Amino acid sequence: MPHRPAAQEMISVWDPLVRLFHWSLVTACLVAYFTQEEEYRLHLYAGYTVLGLLGFRLIWGWIGTKHARFADFVTSPKFTARYLGQLLAGRAPRFIGHNPAGGTMIVLMLLVLLVITLSGIALDGAENRAGPLAATRLFLYTDIIAEIHETATHLGSLMVAVHLLGVVVSSKLHKENLVRAMIDGKKRR
Repeated sequence: MPHRPAAQEMISVWDPLVRLFHWSLVTACLVAYFTQEEEYRLHLYAGYTVLGLLGFRLIWGWIGTKHARFADFVTSPKFTARYLGQLLAGRAPRFIGHNPAGGTMIVLMLLVLLVITLSGIALDGAENRAGPLAATRLFLYTDIIAEIHETATHLGSLMVAVHLLGVVVSSKLHKENLVRAMIDGKKRR
Protein backbone atom coordinates (compact mmCIF):
# COMPACT_ATOMS: atom_id res chain seq x y z
CA MET A 1 0.00 0.00 0.00
CA PRO A 2 1.52 3.36 -0.99
CA HIS A 3 2.22 5.59 1.98
CA ARG A 4 1.59 9.29 2.19
CA PRO A 5 4.79 11.38 2.27
CA ALA A 6 5.69 12.98 5.60
CA ALA A 7 3.99 16.27 6.48
CA GLN A 8 7.17 18.32 5.83
CA GLU A 9 7.17 17.07 2.22
CA MET A 10 3.61 18.28 1.62
CA ILE A 11 2.57 21.76 0.45
CA SER A 12 -0.82 23.43 0.32
CA VAL A 13 -2.07 23.71 -3.23
CA TRP A 14 -5.86 23.86 -3.21
CA ASP A 15 -7.26 26.49 -0.87
CA PRO A 16 -10.42 25.75 1.15
CA LEU A 17 -12.62 27.79 -1.21
CA VAL A 18 -11.45 25.86 -4.28
CA ARG A 19 -12.13 22.58 -2.49
CA LEU A 20 -15.52 23.74 -1.20
CA PHE A 21 -16.41 24.95 -4.70
CA HIS A 22 -15.33 21.65 -6.26
CA TRP A 23 -17.29 19.37 -3.94
CA SER A 24 -20.32 21.70 -3.83
CA LEU A 25 -20.35 21.71 -7.64
CA VAL A 26 -20.12 17.91 -7.71
CA THR A 27 -23.03 17.66 -5.25
CA ALA A 28 -25.22 20.24 -7.01
CA CYS A 29 -24.59 18.65 -10.43
CA LEU A 30 -25.44 15.18 -9.12
CA VAL A 31 -28.63 16.48 -7.50
CA ALA A 32 -29.61 18.29 -10.71
CA TYR A 33 -28.85 15.26 -12.86
CA PHE A 34 -30.76 12.76 -10.73
CA THR A 35 -33.79 14.97 -10.06
CA GLN A 36 -34.52 16.15 -13.58
CA GLU A 37 -37.71 14.11 -13.95
CA GLU A 38 -39.05 13.37 -10.48
CA GLU A 39 -38.22 16.39 -8.31
CA TYR A 40 -38.41 19.40 -10.59
CA ARG A 41 -38.18 22.02 -7.82
CA LEU A 42 -35.06 20.38 -6.40
CA HIS A 43 -33.68 20.20 -9.96
CA LEU A 44 -34.21 23.96 -10.33
CA TYR A 45 -32.61 24.77 -6.98
CA ALA A 46 -29.62 22.60 -7.83
CA GLY A 47 -29.30 24.35 -11.20
CA TYR A 48 -29.39 27.81 -9.61
CA THR A 49 -26.81 26.59 -7.09
CA VAL A 50 -24.56 25.53 -9.97
CA LEU A 51 -25.00 28.96 -11.57
CA GLY A 52 -24.08 30.68 -8.31
CA LEU A 53 -21.04 28.46 -7.92
CA LEU A 54 -19.97 29.32 -11.47
CA GLY A 55 -20.22 33.01 -10.63
CA PHE A 56 -18.06 32.47 -7.56
CA ARG A 57 -15.47 30.46 -9.54
CA LEU A 58 -15.24 33.14 -12.20
CA ILE A 59 -14.42 35.74 -9.55
CA TRP A 60 -12.07 33.40 -7.64
CA GLY A 61 -10.31 32.59 -10.91
CA TRP A 62 -9.20 36.22 -11.07
CA ILE A 63 -8.61 37.14 -7.42
CA GLY A 64 -8.07 33.79 -5.69
CA THR A 65 -4.95 32.05 -4.50
CA LYS A 66 -2.12 31.18 -6.90
CA HIS A 67 -3.35 27.78 -8.12
CA ALA A 68 -6.99 28.92 -8.21
CA ARG A 69 -6.27 31.67 -10.72
CA PHE A 70 -6.93 31.10 -14.39
CA ALA A 71 -3.50 32.55 -15.16
CA ASP A 72 -1.97 29.55 -13.37
CA PHE A 73 -3.61 26.86 -15.48
CA VAL A 74 -5.08 28.25 -18.70
CA THR A 75 -2.60 27.47 -21.48
CA SER A 76 -2.56 27.65 -25.25
CA PRO A 77 -4.09 24.81 -27.28
CA LYS A 78 -0.59 24.07 -28.65
CA PHE A 79 0.88 23.67 -25.15
CA THR A 80 -2.07 21.48 -24.10
CA ALA A 81 -1.69 19.29 -27.22
CA ARG A 82 2.03 18.87 -26.51
CA TYR A 83 1.22 17.90 -22.91
CA LEU A 84 -1.37 15.34 -24.09
CA GLY A 85 1.23 13.82 -26.42
CA GLN A 86 3.63 13.52 -23.50
CA LEU A 87 0.85 12.02 -21.38
CA LEU A 88 0.06 9.37 -24.01
CA ALA A 89 3.77 8.53 -24.15
CA GLY A 90 3.80 8.13 -20.35
CA ARG A 91 6.28 10.93 -19.81
CA ALA A 92 4.14 13.97 -19.03
CA PRO A 93 5.71 16.39 -16.57
CA ARG A 94 4.13 16.79 -13.15
CA PHE A 95 2.47 20.10 -12.26
CA ILE A 96 1.85 21.30 -8.72
CA GLY A 97 -1.43 22.90 -9.77
CA HIS A 98 -3.58 21.80 -12.68
CA ASN A 99 -1.76 20.33 -15.65
CA PRO A 100 -2.52 21.83 -19.10
CA ALA A 101 -5.13 19.16 -19.92
CA GLY A 102 -6.81 19.65 -16.55
CA GLY A 103 -6.80 23.41 -17.02
CA THR A 104 -8.38 23.09 -20.45
CA MET A 105 -10.97 20.68 -19.05
CA ILE A 106 -11.85 23.14 -16.29
CA VAL A 107 -12.48 25.95 -18.76
CA LEU A 108 -14.54 23.70 -21.03
CA MET A 109 -16.54 22.27 -18.13
CA LEU A 110 -17.28 25.75 -16.76
CA LEU A 111 -18.50 26.83 -20.21
CA VAL A 112 -20.67 23.74 -20.67
CA LEU A 113 -22.12 24.16 -17.17
CA LEU A 114 -22.93 27.76 -18.04
CA VAL A 115 -24.78 26.60 -21.17
CA ILE A 116 -26.62 23.94 -19.13
CA THR A 117 -27.72 26.37 -16.43
CA LEU A 118 -28.69 29.22 -18.73
CA SER A 119 -30.58 26.91 -21.08
CA GLY A 120 -32.29 25.42 -18.02
CA ILE A 121 -33.46 28.85 -16.91
CA ALA A 122 -34.64 29.56 -20.47
CA LEU A 123 -36.42 26.19 -20.59
CA ASP A 124 -38.23 26.91 -17.32
CA GLY A 125 -39.37 30.20 -18.82
CA ALA A 126 -40.42 28.52 -22.08
CA GLU A 127 -42.17 25.44 -20.68
CA ASN A 128 -43.56 26.71 -17.39
CA ARG A 129 -43.67 30.49 -17.88
CA ALA A 130 -41.69 30.60 -14.62
CA GLY A 131 -38.41 31.97 -13.36
CA PRO A 132 -36.68 35.18 -14.43
CA LEU A 133 -37.59 34.60 -18.10
CA ALA A 134 -41.29 33.89 -17.46
CA ALA A 135 -42.50 37.02 -19.25
CA THR A 136 -40.57 36.34 -22.45
CA ARG A 137 -41.74 34.65 -25.62
CA LEU A 138 -39.31 31.76 -25.20
CA PHE A 139 -42.22 29.32 -25.46
CA LEU A 140 -41.84 29.78 -29.21
CA TYR A 141 -38.46 28.08 -28.98
CA THR A 142 -39.15 25.38 -26.40
CA ASP A 143 -37.95 22.49 -28.57
CA ILE A 144 -34.70 24.22 -29.51
CA ILE A 145 -33.97 25.23 -25.91
CA ALA A 146 -34.78 21.71 -24.67
CA GLU A 147 -32.41 20.24 -27.26
CA ILE A 148 -29.61 22.61 -26.25
CA HIS A 149 -30.16 21.80 -22.56
CA GLU A 150 -30.20 18.04 -23.15
CA THR A 151 -27.23 18.02 -25.54
CA ALA A 152 -25.15 20.17 -23.18
CA THR A 153 -26.06 17.86 -20.29
CA HIS A 154 -24.88 14.82 -22.26
CA LEU A 155 -21.69 16.64 -23.23
CA GLY A 156 -21.15 17.60 -19.59
CA SER A 157 -21.59 13.98 -18.50
CA LEU A 158 -19.03 12.87 -21.08
CA MET A 159 -16.64 15.55 -19.88
CA VAL A 160 -17.00 14.36 -16.28
CA ALA A 161 -16.04 10.85 -17.41
CA VAL A 162 -12.98 12.19 -19.25
CA HIS A 163 -12.08 14.32 -16.21
CA LEU A 164 -12.26 11.29 -13.91
CA LEU A 165 -10.15 9.26 -16.32
CA GLY A 166 -7.60 12.09 -16.37
CA VAL A 167 -7.49 12.13 -12.57
CA VAL A 168 -6.85 8.37 -12.50
CA VAL A 169 -4.17 8.51 -15.22
CA SER A 170 -2.36 11.49 -13.65
CA SER A 171 -2.58 9.96 -10.18
CA LYS A 172 -0.99 6.74 -11.41
CA LEU A 173 1.61 8.41 -13.63
CA HIS A 174 2.84 10.75 -10.87
CA LYS A 175 2.14 8.37 -7.97
CA GLU A 176 -0.07 10.79 -6.09
CA ASN A 177 -3.67 10.73 -4.92
CA LEU A 178 -5.33 13.68 -6.66
CA VAL A 179 -8.70 12.94 -5.04
CA ARG A 180 -7.14 13.21 -1.60
CA ALA A 181 -5.42 16.43 -2.69
CA MET A 182 -8.82 17.88 -3.57
CA ILE A 183 -10.04 16.92 -0.08
CA ASP A 184 -7.14 18.10 2.09
CA GLY A 185 -5.61 20.61 -0.34
CA LYS A 186 -2.11 19.18 -0.15
CA LYS A 187 0.26 17.66 -2.68
CA ARG A 188 3.86 16.61 -2.36
CA ARG A 189 6.42 19.28 -3.08
